[in-house]
Amino acid sequence: MILRRNLLVGGACVAAAVAGTALKPRREVPLLKGAKLADVVPATFGDWISEDMSDPLAINGEGTLSAKLYNELLVRQYVNQKAEVAITALLAYGGRQSDELQLHRPEVCYPAFGYDLTRNEAISLPVGGSATLPARRLLAEQEGRRESIIYWSRMGEALPQDGGQQRKARLEIAMQGIIPDGLLSRFSIVGDDPNQDWASIGAFVTQMIAAIAPNRRNVLVGTQRATLINASEPTAKT
Repeated sequence: MILRRNLLVGGACVAAAVAGTALKPRREVPLLKGAKLADVVPATFGDWISEDMSDPLAINGEGTLSAKLYNELLVRQYVNQKAEVAITALLAYGGRQSDELQLHRPEVCYPAFGYDLTRNEAISLPVGGSATLPARRLLAEQEGRRESIIYWSRMGEALPQDGGQQRKARLEIAMQGIIPDGLLSRFSIVGDDPNQDWASIGAFVTQMIAAIAPNRRNVLVGTQRATLINASEPTAKT
């Protein structure tokens, strides 16, 4: 009787191990496809010019977990001299989003660097045509410094709006046997008028995406929304 029970338990363990192996994600599906973020996102467009910067929050400092999370980090300050606006753009790309390595969300990073988040809201961000992004806007304050932030994250084709949705998306994608890539797109202005600064960021993002080649827009916003943006244009860029 004991031998039979041991055989049943052993068989169940083997079956569980086989099932776990079968469900383990194996197929990588990167939307960036070997390109570089610096080549996808134009350094100048319209009235905007930019210069590369170091990461203001040391997100990829040597020896940090973030250095393992992100294969590429693009940080630029875009300046519109006509409107007298400066926007910091940070795009952090991770080629393999797994249980151990997932995008860090700004509502976690900013407090870790001593900022107080006085606003943290889910928004629907228009990005061209009928396309909108599930994004978040934050207001981070520290010793008289006020930073207005809009960001979104992409995990494969999913655009999770908070940590819970990100974990759910990761599980659903893993069940498909896929190891997705991921991109965090964060834009911020240091200023005293959050509503005006958020509006400026929203307009900037729409112009930036319009300036990206149509076949590369999915890197930032996913395939479905890129298709909507492309369809809204009278002629396609080459």
